[in-house]
Amino acid sequence: MTVPGRRSSTFSRLLRHGFTDPSGAERLLDVPELSALRGDSVLLDALGATADPDLALRGLVRLAEAQPETERQTFTTTLLSAKPFRDRLLGVLGASEALADHLARHPRDWESLVTYEAVDLHPGVAEFERGLAEAVDAVTLRVAYRRCLLAIAARDVCGTIDVAETAAELADLATATLRAALAIARTAEPADAAQCRLAVIAMGKCGGHELNYVSDVDVIFVAEPVEGADEAKALQAATRLASHLMRICSETNIEGTIWPVDANLRPEGRNGPLVRTLSSHLAYYQRWAKTWEFQALLKARAVAGDPELGAQYIDAVSPLVWQAAERENFVPDVQKMRRRVVDNIPAAQIDRELKLGPGGLRDVEFAVQLLQLVHGRSDAGLHSGTTLDALAALAAGGYVGRADAAQLDEAYRFLRAMEHRIQLYRLRRTHLVPEDEPGLRRLGRSLGLRTDPVAGLNKEWKRHAAVVRRLHEKLFYRPLLDAVAQLAPGEIRLSPKAAGQRLEALGYVDPAAALRHLEALASGVSRKAAIQRTLLPVLLGWFADSADPDAGLLGFRKVSDALGKTPWYLRLLRDEGAAAENLARVLSAGRLTPDLLLRAPEAVALLGDPEGLKPRGRDHLEQEVLAAVGRAGDAEQAVAAARGVRRRELFRTAAADLIGSYGTEDNPRERDPGALVDRVGDAVTDLNAATIAGALRAAVRAEWGEELPTRFAVIGMGRFGGHELGYGSDADVLFVHEPREGGDEQEAARAANRVVAEMRRLLQLPTADPPLLIDADLRPEGKSGPMVRTLKSYEAYYRRWSLVWESQALLRAVPMAGDRELGERFIELVDPLRYPVEGLGEDAVREIRRLKARMESERLPRGADPTLHAKLGRGGLSDVEWTVQLLQMRHGWVEPGLRTTRTREALRAAHAAGLMAVEEAQTLDEAWVLATRVRNAVMLVRGRPGDTFPSDPRELAAVGRYLGYGPGRVGELVDDYRRITRRARAVVEELFYGG
Repeated sequence: MTVPGRRSSTFSRLLRHGFTDPSGAERLLDVPELSALRGDSVLLDALGATADPDLALRGLVRLAEAQPETERQTFTTTLLSAKPFRDRLLGVLGASEALADHLARHPRDWESLVTYEAVDLHPGVAEFERGLAEAVDAVTLRVAYRRCLLAIAARDVCGTIDVAETAAELADLATATLRAALAIARTAEPADAAQCRLAVIAMGKCGGHELNYVSDVDVIFVAEPVEGADEAKALQAATRLASHLMRICSETNIEGTIWPVDANLRPEGRNGPLVRTLSSHLAYYQRWAKTWEFQALLKARAVAGDPELGAQYIDAVSPLVWQAAERENFVPDVQKMRRRVVDNIPAAQIDRELKLGPGGLRDVEFAVQLLQLVHGRSDAGLHSGTTLDALAALAAGGYVGRADAAQLDEAYRFLRAMEHRIQLYRLRRTHLVPEDEPGLRRLGRSLGLRTDPVAGLNKEWKRHAAVVRRLHEKLFYRPLLDAVAQLAPGEIRLSPKAAGQRLEALGYVDPAAALRHLEALASGVSRKAAIQRTLLPVLLGWFADSADPDAGLLGFRKVSDALGKTPWYLRLLRDEGAAAENLARVLSAGRLTPDLLLRAPEAVALLGDPEGLKPRGRDHLEQEVLAAVGRAGDAEQAVAAARGVRRRELFRTAAADLIGSYGTEDNPRERDPGALVDRVGDAVTDLNAATIAGALRAAVRAEWGEELPTRFAVIGMGRFGGHELGYGSDADVLFVHEPREGGDEQEAARAANRVVAEMRRLLQLPTADPPLLIDADLRPEGKSGPMVRTLKSYEAYYRRWSLVWESQALLRAVPMAGDRELGERFIELVDPLRYPVEGLGEDAVREIRRLKARMESERLPRGADPTLHAKLGRGGLSDVEWTVQLLQMRHGWVEPGLRTTRTREALRAAHAAGLMAVEEAQTLDEAWVLATRVRNAVMLVRGRPGDTFPSDPRELAAVGRYLGYGPGRVGELVDDYRRITRRARAVVEELFYGG
């Protein structure tokens, strides 16, 4: 009986110790069998330390009640006096209802938990075999198996072994059990045993030494006849033995089951024979096996039966495993298989699925296995069937980042621990996280989460699952993987002689120099060298897919040297998206982008960010440039800072252009070359406008502080105003100012002229970057006129003296920097000149045509081929632009769509207004886009501007690659250019010259 007053005290103590049913616990503590333990605080403390104190107490009562009277005193004395035993026993009882049932049926088995010696703490297969040695049939084997399992669970829940050691011990126990079951089968069928040699190959988690508490044990059986025996009869005998072994382990009897033995990973699965000879296995794998079967064989391990035959099997299939990545579509096939697994999970279970769901254990295992199979062809250090060991080897070899590997290791251990504890409760094969609160509470406490275990468990589980999902996406779908997999084995690790031959075959002109670069990049035992050895075989192929592989490799070495001590650089190329391929394309496409990158190597990071190559808008750029100028100490430093932004953004634009031209796997090439032209034109125009704004701010600050004594604006003209700048274009401008109210006009004029002179000086300071030249020759009176005028002066000039060519030039006028309101007023001033009411008179039209003809005859460089000059040649930029501009001046006053500074936009408007047929608009647009791309390509390839195709064959080939013409198609490029521009010239003759 409970003494009055004691009840409330015990009740409170039980609550504090984690009991959820303290009243029931009080009744259980009062049973006669626990009389010796009643009131013992040590026992309550030990129960409170278990995953489920109520469950542990119920199991303890059942075990105590099951003890014979003669044994009860020994049991209770041991429980009170031996802390290791007490923690082990109660830990198991609080975590596993199924093992409590086993102890209740076999009350003497608690004695197996008493021993606490080194051999007991870390048993191997031999120790487990001794524990199973007395088993003579399926029933006694189950009892002995559960006794061994009891000891593993005790070490696990007490933290004596970690989750990986637990999984390894479970695999060793499974190995011992398979051996014992085979021995029982042989004893039962001695005639069969005498006819054949039978080996049992463990697969899956058993083969990988990472078994669960309850899991199918996947096996493959291989057999050979003994000397002199008939093969067919030997295989029949081996099949009977294998079948008997499977029944012993799989069938349910009074002691339950051990685990199902699953042989469905064998050749042909359930439809294939249960047992095959070694040669039959090999014939199947060499001719018929699917990709997933080689992935499964990665974990194959001989565990029972004839050890020599088992070793022969492993030796024979291992080379096939490490050749699997060479199969066509290997990487995509593995990726599709993983997606199919997720797709087949019932919707109601996917959020609870610990193994197969997104962010689950299979995500880790598939990612690790795929990396192993791809890189393991050339690195035997990756040949492990154990997930965590393989992950560590991948990290050590530089194939996975150390931080990523550490996070993945931690997450995998936590998820496996959850899986173990879920299965341990009732020893059932499940991977679903419980839904009920008691189950979640028990699971959380079993993992050491004692403060609010349910919330703590959900938080940790979701955190680790998110890490797994993120890293799975990063590693499993890494673009570099498929590229590495497509290399022949000899291409991954090359001898110097073989490397030289391969380089020559790939098109490297100077293989000896290329070899020196490879040696410098990849020699040594450093982690950096290891990652380079992973990257270089693939990069060499990407460089070779260009017009100048040697330049690409040299550029890569220079960038690698510049960023050699930067930890993120090689990780980026290995891990992030298409960064490595993008870098290869950029470095091997010509001189401009490598030169820019070597002056700003940190810009490599842009290549790994999906958003990194998107152009930034004018406002963003101007804000960054002006902030950099504001931080600078003097005007020269300010312009240097602005140039730094321009350098990075030019690289961003050029890289995006080159990568868009090469295309991606999903989009082999940008379908609309005009979109690339427009993107470059907008990006370079915005960038140059921001740079000019920075130079203006620097010039003003140098002498006048924050405010110039006059309002000042920069007007973009020509291609600058048309948002059609190329990489090597000058910026045509006009400068306009207006004295501030009450200011001195002469002082304002002097300030305006000084600021223009200072801007031009700053922008012309020597630099290795592509220059930004501002050209003011389109101002009134040209080179003879003042560099800067007031708005009134412009008004007076244009009213009295303006010539038709000046009105034509103003078609592209748009404010670019400085005082916005003043710039807008300038545009209002010039609109009537460029879009004259009632259009142009015939005299003006004739004058424009005369000027065009004169320009063609006088400005085309001597000796230049007029059919191949992109700017002034037949059907080139000038032809198209003058045609469009004539239409704008003649019809802009009545067609608002023509009032644009952009050539292509004006072409679309002219067609919409019925001023040209759709075929004519398309012909002019195609020629204009092609000529613009030719000029951009020349600048990208040569690093300096040009209007004609390069004469150097390699440079010409590089221009061709940029324009979409592969190796050997340069002649086709030139023919196409001539054909397209010839057609454009015919349209120009009709529309500009009047037929």
